[in-house]
Amino acid sequence: MRIVRASESGRRQGPGDWFEGRVELEQLTSHLPDASVSLVHFHDGARTNWHEHEGEQILYVVEGECRVGTDAVAEERLSPGDRVHLPGGKRHWHGAAPGQTMAHLSITTGREPVWDGPPPTR
Repeated sequence: MRIVRASESGRRQGPGDWFEGRVELEQLTSHLPDASVSLVHFHDGARTNWHEHEGEQILYVVEGECRVGTDAVAEERLSPGDRVHLPGGKRHWHGAAPGQTMAHLSITTGREPVWDGPPPTR
């Protein structure tokens, strides 16, 4: 058994070529070969750039108001307890609503996502 205290969380700033605005990442897994679980904190209106995963991604909102979009759906809003499943190869973006902070658990399979440019401003 290994316990990691909140004071040891290892939050790191999200890379600027992945995100717009202030985003902090907490990697919750470190030794799974083809899966990743992260707690991602988005500050006031911050969001990801367009990206797609080789495998699946599940986002589970734990606090705040989330927004997510795909090429087919401009934007959906999610609240704590809501989740969205994104199949592999589906280009999408997600983040906090303007004026809101938001945190979600991100569960992904496969390798690192392929990143693209910023989504349209709304």
